Amino acid sequence: MAVDDEVTPEAPGFDALLDYLKRTRGFDFTAYKRPSLARRIHKRMQAVNIDSFVDYIDELEVHPEEFAQLFNVVLINVTAFFRDDVAWDFIRESVVPELAEMDGHVRVWTAGCASGEETYSIAMLLAEALGRERFRNRVKIYATDVDDQALNQARAASYNEKQVASVPRALVDKYFSQEGDRFVFDKDLRRSVIFGRHDLIQDAPISRVNLLICRNALMYFNAEAQGRILARFHFALAPHGVLFLGKAEMLLSHSQLFAPVDLRLRIFRKVAKDNWRDRMAIMTQASGEQELEVNGDNHQLYSAAFEATPHAQFVVDTSGLLAMFNERARTVFGMAPAEVGRPIQDLEVSYRPLELRSLLGQVIEQRRSIVMRDVQWEAAGRDARFFDVHVVPLNGQHGRPTGVSVSFVDVTRLQDLQQQLNRSKRDLETAYEELQSTNEELETTNEELQSTVEELETTNEELQSTNEELETMNEELQSTNEELQTMNEGLRERGEDLNRANSFFESILAGVRSGVVVVDRELHVLAWNHRAEDFWGLRSDEVRGQNFLNLDIGLPVERLRASLRACIAGESDAAEMLLAATNRRGRAISCKVTVSPLIGGGKDVRGAILLMDEQQGTPAVH
Repeated sequence: MAVDDEVTPEAPGFDALLDYLKRTRGFDFTAYKRPSLARRIHKRMQAVNIDSFVDYIDELEVHPEEFAQLFNVVLINVTAFFRDDVAWDFIRESVVPELAEMDGHVRVWTAGCASGEETYSIAMLLAEALGRERFRNRVKIYATDVDDQALNQARAASYNEKQVASVPRALVDKYFSQEGDRFVFDKDLRRSVIFGRHDLIQDAPISRVNLLICRNALMYFNAEAQGRILARFHFALAPHGVLFLGKAEMLLSHSQLFAPVDLRLRIFRKVAKDNWRDRMAIMTQASGEQELEVNGDNHQLYSAAFEATPHAQFVVDTSGLLAMFNERARTVFGMAPAEVGRPIQDLEVSYRPLELRSLLGQVIEQRRSIVMRDVQWEAAGRDARFFDVHVVPLNGQHGRPTGVSVSFVDVTRLQDLQQQLNRSKRDLETAYEELQSTNEELETTNEELQSTVEELETTNEELQSTNEELETMNEELQSTNEELQTMNEGLRERGEDLNRANSFFESILAGVRSGVVVVDRELHVLAWNHRAEDFWGLRSDEVRGQNFLNLDIGLPVERLRASLRACIAGESDAAEMLLAATNRRGRAISCKVTVSPLIGGGKDVRGAILLMDEQQGTPAVH
């Protein structure tokens, strides 16, 4: 195979390799830009001296550890604290104050968070604007990525001096603690950040987000995938939510979804969609379902066909909610767009001109159509009219019911022909006037389109320059990726050791028949086993981090203050007390409490251990 053929997506074995990665590792790269994807895979193949995609599949089968090396090359995790400082200045000065003034919770989603630098960047800005207490109570930051290795590094929140160099010194001192040559992000604020694996193409989006940060991730996907992702972003954002993209990304073809706040900085705001058809089109685009796609020309055809029916028609879903209606239904029954999504039984049309609620249930249950003939309707200020009402079940894939269509066919037998002719004449005159107006609007639109084409040509030149800069950047970051790989391996081994130690510690606490409470030097609860829960009725998650002496339990904890202080100060090896207490069932008991110091690895006292046992028949000290 020639070298030129190896880096193209048309080379033999490329599609087979993508299918193999999807089947064995769950990574679906079919939505990625094929030329750049082929180039990155070929780069890794060169590193292991393999000439063809077919041979590389054999290499992966024989050496499973090669998957990690390949994904490190393909999933380019490029990020930094406050990357593109001008854009972040705008976020700090304009967007963050707006979020701080909101009522209720602030929800942020950083999609494609990589190793977490941008996630912690927005966390610091929000903490500065809200203060620590309000930040903990109001802010939730969801950070997602498809790369598990990058997520593990982000969860650790540990960075070297070079990585935090772009963070202002005042923020470093305030939100990082130095541990050796590493800088660890504030653990208290870290509790408000939730990391998780998420595929932008396959997984459902996070909802009700006020700020969505996705920087330089869309550019790796093809146009179809970008459209699906942006539709999901539109669904994810709350009304007036802000989308923050990377400098290499534009939304010129998605202006119906997002309006620019600052186009140069790639900051956009969600465009609200009040029309049910627009919302349905966006949801269909986000799901990527080709059979139900109604955007573009198909959307126009769908809307035209639905509106063109001469009968009043509306659709109710299987939950009994009004899903859609045509213009004829709006005219005849006075339906309004605000009624879409409301229970059908709350609407007048459900019982006038006939009782529809029982018919809808019958059609769903029996899965067959029902026709009611010559239904009379007398609307206020109108002559009596007659309808044939067709109630028809709608089935989706695999024959499952998806809703019910209700059509009112006007079968009024007496018509005033002259009135129809007069109305038709007036309609034609109006249509002619509208046509004249439309022609004038089309001429204006053509001039605007010409201007837009010129702007797009300028934009294409800017994008070309940006692509060249990105190519240079990718080469520079190759060495950085190798260093990060070594760092991630060390962090993974450390995490495994910590998990084993935690499991061992939990099993010991679970096996102890006494109530066990472990506190640190400030008397904050570190551990609280099941026996302690049984004694005092508080779960471990309710007391962890609380001051032991402030707990409202049946044990007179104030009597233990002196013993605890003595143990922590190193003045006593152990102390025992028999106290009168009341357990969680309200029964008076005699509780023997043994207090001993918690010794660390350096022989220093790091807290205290309390053992609690019920003493039968022994008088307690009050």
